[in-house]
Amino acid sequence: MKNKEELKQRVLKALEIAKPYLKADGGDVELVEITDDYIVKIRLIGACGSCPLSMMTLRAGIERVIIREAPEIRRVEAVFSY
Repeated sequence: MKNKEELKQRVLKALEIAKPYLKADGGDVELVEITDDYIVKIRLIGACGSCPLSMMTLRAGIERVIIREAPEIRRVEAVFSY
């Protein structure tokens, strides 16, 4: 992956843009990994981890912001820990 650290910094910047909206509802997000095929894996935590609208938040909010900051990202997936 070309300049993986620079890509990671752009993804983290995008997450920082999204975080205030998530924190307002008692949630948060953390980066788990960026795969070699440009898929970002995140973990929704706090209230976002159990919210029935979390997938809509993921697609309409978080994924949109990440792809705006890092257009080479193909998609964003949530990783769940049980």
